[in-house]
Amino acid sequence: MEVRSIYKYARISPFKAREVTREIQGLPVSAALDILAFTPKKAAFLINKTLKSAIANAENNANLKPDGLVVKEAVVGEGPTVKRIMARARGSASRILKRTSHIRIVLTDEIKVETRETRKAKRKAEEKAAKRAAGTTGAEGAATEEKKPKAKKAPKKSKK
Repeated sequence: MEVRSIYKYARISPFKAREVTREIQGLPVSAALDILAFTPKKAAFLINKTLKSAIANAENNANLKPDGLVVKEAVVGEGPTVKRIMARARGSASRILKRTSHIRIVLTDEIKVETRETRKAKRKAEEKAAKRAAGTTGAEGAATEEKKPKAKKAPKKSKK
């Protein structure tokens, strides 16, 4: 079952918040809370607040235990931008964009836990398989090149 929580109009740039949400996607809730607790960014505090709200929704509304929950997705969308002006030289003005975000976290109990370590091991296994495949085709390609006769070069004519 999926449970979600949305924090709308958070006063932080979506670009800055996405950096933190990328770290917690696919992690168990306990690991995600630990990462957010030790991340020294404003976005980590806001995302932590949203994650705790999603956990409370899972416990109270869906009767799920927080131990088996996994962060299925953590998405940061762009909210409305508040436009302000700042006085500049010679009576001109420049625009200041105060960006907002919508932070959405979806938790589920149906996905098997895939941590960073398992993803890293999976990626290494794929790289090894790719190297093996490239190694066999590279050796065969080298053997076929040796068997082919080399073309003779025509002598150059000099102009006099």
